[in-house]
Amino acid sequence: MKSRWIAAGAAACALALLVVPWMLRPGAASKSSETPAAARKSEGAANLDLTLKDMNGNAVRLADYKGKVILLNVWATWCGPCELEIPELVETYTKYKDQGVVVLGISLDDTAEMLREYAPKKHMNYPILLMQDDFDEAYGPIFGVPVTFFIGRDGTISRRHFGPVSKEQVDREIKALL
Repeated sequence: MKSRWIAAGAAACALALLVVPWMLRPGAASKSSETPAAARKSEGAANLDLTLKDMNGNAVRLADYKGKVILLNVWATWCGPCELEIPELVETYTKYKDQGVVVLGISLDDTAEMLREYAPKKHMNYPILLMQDDFDEAYGPIFGVPVTFFIGRDGTISRRHFGPVSKEQVDREIKALL
């Protein structure tokens, strides 16, 4: 029994040693939701020079969305919080697509076949793309999901949000970028 507690303590310490430094680096944690979007510091230019495959095998160039507000959501079908935010993302795309907003879902590790079965069940009306190595290199390592990037019309990342986003957060961020 004592060895089990020692192993659990060692695992917790190891996890803390990995996670805490990452969380303390600048820009790693999302900013307070109370900070006005205009007062926020940009997180830098988004790398839109990527071409990803969608769930139907079509090539999708992120550069084709330059000039639009992009909500880039990294998620997975097995992720409970991701599943909870899908209705918000569906509603967001429906509400703002005519105003130059696009929602792009990037599945962390699901196959195209799995996504083609999953997306209709969740009424996902926005493009669903497959993760690939160059995305991770361009946007930083993805340690957990969901992660949402809000990218302005000029291609600048205005906010990186870790964890599920609420309807209020999405509306506030998008309105600040329109």
